[in-house]
Amino acid sequence: MKIQIINGPNLNLLGKREPEVYGNEPFETFFQKLKSTFPLAELHYFQSNVEGEIINQLHAVGFTFDGIILNAGAYTHTSVAIHDAIGSIKSPVIEVHISNVFAREEYRHKSLITSKCKGLITGLGLDGYALAIHYFSTLHKS
Repeated sequence: MKIQIINGPNLNLLGKREPEVYGNEPFETFFQKLKSTFPLAELHYFQSNVEGEIINQLHAVGFTFDGIILNAGAYTHTSVAIHDAIGSIKSPVIEVHISNVFAREEYRHKSLITSKCKGLITGLGLDGYALAIHYFSTLHKS
């Protein structure tokens, strides 16, 4: 089972950026824990602050991977292009947010990408990624 994790803008600063919202752990450290927790999954990680690079990565893996976990960061609320890219691929996408976007600023309450995603996990910290992998693992066994 091949799963691509894609993180969007500013998520390269996890562990440094607003630790009261995002925690103290860099994603690269957490990614190693995910790989240990899910040894049967072939996990891949990609991060970019650039909208077009996120779209290119969705296109690159979206027809061959079993699942994609996408935290589009602020592009969640602004990107029709990422919405369209998710709609154009075959691999199912789960939208993940570390913080509870509905408990934050009102402009974060609207996602332009959710309607093209298989599901949404928000507000459970980094554990949201593990839950998404668990979902894909269960789906893959069916």
